This record gives sequence, C-alpha cells and structure tokens, in this order.
Amino acid sequence: MFVALGITLFYIIFVWLIFFKLELLKFNIAWGIVSFWVGAHLLLIFLVALRFFQPFSADSHVVRSTIQIIPKLTQPTILTEVLVEPNTPVTKGDPLYRFDDTVFSLAVDNAQAQLVAAEQNSKILEQDVIASTEAVERANAQLAYAQTQQARYETLVPAGGARQDELDRWNEQVTEDLAAVKQAEANLEKAQLAVESQIDGVNTGILQARAQLAEAEYFLENTTIYAPENGMIVSQQARPGLVVGDVRLGAIASFVTEDSPYILATFRQQNLKFVEPGQEVEVALDLYPGEILTGKVEAIWWATRQGQLIPSGRLPGFELPKLPGRIAVQITVDIPEGHTFPAGGHAAVAIYTGMGKSFEFLRRINIRLYSFANFIRPLDI
Repeated sequence: MFVALGITLFYIIFVWLIFFKLELLKFNIAWGIVSFWVGAHLLLIFLVALRFFQPFSADSHVVRSTIQIIPKLTQPTILTEVLVEPNTPVTKGDPLYRFDDTVFSLAVDNAQAQLVAAEQNSKILEQDVIASTEAVERANAQLAYAQTQQARYETLVPAGGARQDELDRWNEQVTEDLAAVKQAEANLEKAQLAVESQIDGVNTGILQARAQLAEAEYFLENTTIYAPENGMIVSQQARPGLVVGDVRLGAIASFVTEDSPYILATFRQQNLKFVEPGQEVEVALDLYPGEILTGKVEAIWWATRQGQLIPSGRLPGFELPKLPGRIAVQITVDIPEGHTFPAGGHAAVAIYTGMGKSFEFLRRINIRLYSFANFIRPLDI
C-alpha cells in the first residue's frame, strides 16, 4: 500500500511539474487521457512485479507448539499442590502439579504383595510336580504288588491252595490301584502344565503380578506431572482442591513450549507462484516497531479447508466460497538475543523470490515503512 501511494504521488508531482509548474506542455483532454493511461500502467507494472516476485502479507502470526496437560489417573483424584507459577519459564522435568497419591500408593503395596505371592506360588508348583511324581511312583509300586498277588492267587485257587475270596480281594485291590495310578498321573500332568505355563522361562502368574505392579507404579508416578519440555504455563487456572481423573474430558492447562517457534503467514494463492522453501524473508514484528528480522521460507502448506471433504451421509453441494482460500507459508526467523517471540504475536512478512530484483528495493522500503508505522499505529492513545 505504501509503495503504491508513493508511486502515485511521484507520478502526480511529475505531471504537475510538466504541465502546470514548468508548463513544458499544454494540458488538454488528450494529454489528460495519455497521462492517466501511462500512470495507471506504470503503477500496474510495479504492483504486479511486487505481488509475484516479492509477495507481502500482513496476516502473519507467531506459532509455538502447545502441549495439553491432562492427568492420567484411573479415578477422581484431588489436586494437592500447584508447583509452577504462570508465565514463569521451567525446564524439562520440573514438577508442575502434584495429586493425592494415597489410593495409588496402596495399589502399589497390594501389587507388590501379589508379586511375592505369585513367586511363592511358583515355588509351590515346582514342589507339587515333585510330590505328584512321587505319588505316581508309589501308586505304580502298589499296583505292581497287587498284580503280583493277583497272579499268585490265580494259581493257588484252582489247585486248592487258597480260598476264592482271597483272590476276589486282590482282584478288587488291582482295580483300585489302577484307578489310583490314573488319578496320580492326572495330578502329575496338571502340576506339570501349571509349571510349564511360562513366557521366556518365567511363570505367567509372576509375569501377571509384575505387570500389575508396573501399572500401579505408573499411575502412582502420574500423581506428579512434570514439564514435558522447556517452556511455561501461560494461563494458570488449576488450583488445589480441583478434582481430576477418569471422568475429566479436558486438559487442566496448556504448556507453551520454548523450542522451534515459527511464523505462519497467509497469502493469496496467486502470490505464491514463485515462492519456494529456502527463500529470503524479512519480518516486521509488531512488538518491535522499527526493527526488521530476517528469516527464510521453511515450507508451504499446500492445503486449505476448502479442499477437505469430511465423510458423511450427505452429498457434497460444492457451494462456491465467499473468498478464495489463502495458503499458509511457514517461516523460520532468526531471533536476536534478548527478543521475545510471543505465541500469537502479529507480524508482516515479505518474501524475496530472487526474481525481479530491480523491484526488490520497493518491497524493502514497504516493509520498513510498515515497521516504523507501528510506532503510532493504531492511534488509540
């Protein structure tokens, strides 16, 4: 805008000098039409060149990543301590919030007891295998003795050397001993299966108890929330007494990170014809009137909401948007030492594509005029 006004003013002064001040030519309708035609096209040349070769945007804002602080607890829990001051920088790992850990400490104690019990049970299972093996051996020995006696009386009874009831008694004993052997073998197999219930050589009961202990310790650790990165809590709304847990749907705070801030500037689509990553950028941050920061194009976000179709049961209507979608350009900035780069800070940016260098000085003047105008704009004194 400033460049256009400057060119217009210069041309008007030039026409005024030629026709009215110095009177080198006599002004008439024909000269008026010619002057207007030349002036309009001269202005158009500058504007087109600047628009495509040095695109400018005043719709630019500082973007910083934010992390939603959401407690991960299994039941409603009271916030007992707020350990961070708002707008105060903290480093990664600093404690932010502490919740009542009574229930979670008890859960850890219970899980530890369950693990000890599982380890003891694993030893008992091994002893069960030994005992079951011995029981099978005893049952087989008794069966062998009963079968020997059965065979002996089967020989004596026909010869009259023993009574029939004694043979019948040993027949019953063999039957009982056979059942005892089968029961002992079944008990042994059951004990062996229990011992062989392992993963990588560790009993599954112990693994389950270890997993329950790890889960209990995890939730106990989550009763204290730590800073995920270097940054700060900007708006501190959480207070002791706040109840959070599995019924809470939202975050209790937003953590603004310190690393990797950038500027997101939007441009009309036709202005990005020659813009590519790596090109030079100048930034006029409203927070620092009169200063120009340098940077470069990091990426072009080749997508807008108008290009998104959300799955639904309705057919698309393809209504024309009221305004064409603007394309965002991500810009990294060289931040001088001691400068603040606030999230949401407004700026104007100029991209220099390297083409049309003869017009480049006009854009540099333009963005500097914008920066110095921030000393008095807006005029809400």
